[in-house]
Amino acid sequence: MAKTNKGRFFEDYKVGDVIKHAVPRTVSGGERALYHALYPARHAVYSSDQFAASVGLPKSPLEDLLAFHVVFGKTVPDVSLNAVANLGYAEGRWLTPVFEGDTLRSESEVIGVKQNSNGKSGVVYVRTRGLNQNDEVVMEYVRWVMVRKGNLDAPAPETQIPDLAKVIDAGDLVIPEGLDFTGYDFDLAGEAHRWGDYEVGEKIDHVDGVTVEEAEHMIATRLWQNTAKVHFDTTARPDGSRLIYGGHVISMARALSFNGLANAQMIVGLNGGAHANPCLSGTTIRAWSEVLDKAETSAPGVGAIRLRLVATSGGAPFDLKGEDGKYKPEVLLDLDYWALMPV
Repeated sequence: MAKTNKGRFFEDYKVGDVIKHAVPRTVSGGERALYHALYPARHAVYSSDQFAASVGLPKSPLEDLLAFHVVFGKTVPDVSLNAVANLGYAEGRWLTPVFEGDTLRSESEVIGVKQNSNGKSGVVYVRTRGLNQNDEVVMEYVRWVMVRKGNLDAPAPETQIPDLAKVIDAGDLVIPEGLDFTGYDFDLAGEAHRWGDYEVGEKIDHVDGVTVEEAEHMIATRLWQNTAKVHFDTTARPDGSRLIYGGHVISMARALSFNGLANAQMIVGLNGGAHANPCLSGTTIRAWSEVLDKAETSAPGVGAIRLRLVATSGGAPFDLKGEDGKYKPEVLLDLDYWALMPV
C-alpha cells in the first residue's frame, strides 16, 4: 500500500467535498520578523504594539497577508499541488485579527468544477476558511485553480460554476473590535494623507522597486509551508525555472504601496485578483494603485477605501491592458481590495 501522496488531480474533486487541511500552525513573533525581513513592510498597526493600542487594539496583530499566506499554504497539498496556475480570487474577508500565539488551520469546500476543452485539465473552485484555536474564522476567500488531470480518460464532470460577487459590499466588511482612529498619530504612521484626501479615480505611483531573489522567494514559500512543485522543483516547468509564488508578489506590492498609502492600515476585504503574468527570479517589482471606491464605516474615525493594486515588472505606470483587452506582458498582479484608513 502506497504511503506517499501524489496530490489530487482534477477528476478527484467533487462539488460539496470539504477538505480539512494539515497541519495546524502556531504563529509567533518569528513569523513577523521574517515577514518584515522579506518585504519592506512598514504599516504602523503591524509594527508597534503601542501604536496598535492607541487605535483600540489589544496589541499589534500579525499582518493580514501573513495570515493569508499561512491559511493559503495549508491548502496547497490538497488543492494546487498539481495545478497549472492559480487563476483568481473573490469574496475574501478578514474577520478576526491574528495575534502572536494563535494557532491557525484551514479547511476548504469545493464549490465548482469545469473541465477544459483540451480534456487535460480543469478549473476547481474552492471556498477556504482559516480558523484559530478557538474555532473562530479569522478569514475566508474563494479561489479557482487550473488543475491537471491524472487520468485523461476520466469522464468530464457536470460543469458547475459558482455565482461570485464581483465586489464585497462595504456593509459586509468586518471592522476589528475596538478599532478607533480618532486619536490616530499621522506623524508616527509616516504620512499625513487621510481618507478624505483620496478621490475615486485617483492613481498613485508608489515609485520604489524591489528585485526578487531566488533565495528569498524560497525562504518565504517554505515559511508558508507552500509545497507547490513549480516554486521549488526546476523540473516542474518546461523552461527549468522556479515560478515565484503569487502571494510573494502580493506582499511585495502591498509593502511598496506604503509610499502613498501609508495610512491604508488594515486589509479587510479581497474583491478579486489575477496573477496576470508569471514572475521569475531577477524580476524588479514595482507597484501602482488606483482608488476604486470609498465608504464610511460605523467605527469611530475609520473609513473604508477600495483600491486596485497593480504590480509590474516595468513599463509605464498606470498602463494595464492593451487594445486587445489583455494584460500587458509586464503586469504581474491586478488585485482589488478594501482597506481601513483614518478619516
